[in-house]
Amino acid sequence: MTLLLLAAAFFIGSIPFAILSSKLFRLEDPRRYGSGNPGATNVLRSGNKAAAVVTLIGDCLKGTLVVWSAAALGFAPGIAALAGLFALLGHVFSVFLKFKGGKGVATALGVLLAIHPGIALTALATWLIVAFTTRYSSAAALAATAVAPIAGLLLTDESLVTGVLLAMTGVLVWRHTDNIKRLKSGTEGKIGRKKG
Repeated sequence: MTLLLLAAAFFIGSIPFAILSSKLFRLEDPRRYGSGNPGATNVLRSGNKAAAVVTLIGDCLKGTLVVWSAAALGFAPGIAALAGLFALLGHVFSVFLKFKGGKGVATALGVLLAIHPGIALTALATWLIVAFTTRYSSAAALAATAVAPIAGLLLTDESLVTGVLLAMTGVLVWRHTDNIKRLKSGTEGKIGRKKG
């Protein structure tokens, strides 16, 4: 049952809301402009805020849905959190995009919300502060993902949940490797910059 849960979580996480919302709003494929990343921040670069919001909500909710569903089915908190990690992996390695997906920030936020709202709010507050002060979505994401495991240690007593949070941080930092390089070189794109 656990294996079926994780497989289902990966499949749900693979749903590419950036592509779906772009088609809904008749926009260009987000993989063809900006950072090339199928995520909400890059969709925002199209200039269509509504499409970006739909992408953000969809990517976030699939992470939340997986964890909440696992808990509703009677799985332990640690296993439910593990399902959330697999949803994140599904987003990053989408089966619908030839195992090439987004960075996973919104999906990770959705997972955090379902694991513990306090962890999600801490990460979101960190993201907002860094994003509004620097205008770099990647820097905000890195700061938020660094804070999440610390908040988890303070707010939960499940060792597997803490392990999942650390694993999520590792995935997100790895997915932002190129962004880190661009931040260092001063060539990273800022929030609100339109496609080019």
